[in-house]
Amino acid sequence: MSYKPIYTITDDILNQIADISKMLGELTANQNFQLDLNLRRKNRIRTVQGSLAIEANTLTLEQVTEVLNGKIVIAPPKDIKEVKNAFEIYEQLDLLDPYSIDDFLKAHSVMANGLEKSAGEFRNSNVGVADSRTGQIVHFGALHAVVPKLMTELFDWSRESRLHMLVKGCIVHYEIEVIHPFTDGNGRMGRLWHTVMLNHWDSIFSMLPIESIVYANQENYYKVLQICDNQADCTLFIEFMLDCIYDTIQEQSEKVRQSTPQVSPQVTPQVTPQVRMLLDVLGNDVLSAAEIMERLTLRDRNSFRKRYLEPALENGLIEMTIPDKPRSRNQRYRITAN
Repeated sequence: MSYKPIYTITDDILNQIADISKMLGELTANQNFQLDLNLRRKNRIRTVQGSLAIEANTLTLEQVTEVLNGKIVIAPPKDIKEVKNAFEIYEQLDLLDPYSIDDFLKAHSVMANGLEKSAGEFRNSNVGVADSRTGQIVHFGALHAVVPKLMTELFDWSRESRLHMLVKGCIVHYEIEVIHPFTDGNGRMGRLWHTVMLNHWDSIFSMLPIESIVYANQENYYKVLQICDNQADCTLFIEFMLDCIYDTIQEQSEKVRQSTPQVSPQVTPQVTPQVRMLLDVLGNDVLSAAEIMERLTLRDRNSFRKRYLEPALENGLIEMTIPDKPRSRNQRYRITAN
């Protein structure tokens, strides 16, 4: 393995790791955050919208929400497709191995499905990154012939490195941007894979909209990438991304302190995965059984009722809009009010 990233573990980085770990522990211990399924979905939507907006996707947070709730949105078809693809792959975070090149390529195939012919494949031509305002080339990706070798070495290094995941994730994110392994979608993949790595270390990161905070600091994000590229040293990028992670956790902690949980306090960690999925897709909406099944992409009505609907009703997690007529054709379901 010949790959060795260039960086310095500064005092700021050490302090950031300590501060993030402390705040993360406090947030993890807060059941109101862990069990707030409405917040989980809202944060996932913020993640998708933020990451795509960095790449000039035009959909607002409200439009992304409507698209993912199955509503019709007037917007460029490409932008809508990007939203659906990104949400699909972020929903699979727990299934992705951060050290697997195959999973990395599979993730790109989902992210770029229907958007580019070479989805899921390393590029076979050389590319440059241009400033959208000036048209000036600000970065040249690695020569296409060496991309597979560089990516293999990067993943091998990542697997064997004993660096703290908070630092290692930043480095891999940076190197994906530098190598630019795909024809398109490199920024989205760098940010996705950073989250995949963090989620592998602590699953609470699947609930944190770091990409949204990066989007709020987009100008500095690109500026830091260019400085590090010019210096061939990613220390500044590590510090920048750790700041974004810290700000994300701080924001979420503040929201938990200021808001009342969106779901019934009866929700417990023992809730089955199927019921959690039902609550997640139901969100703040009021839906029929058929509409819930559609969001869950389920076809077997009996299985849906036994494994999803009935347990949620029995535990008081959801309620009927017409409780005195449970078999009414107009029956709808919603998360139980506090």
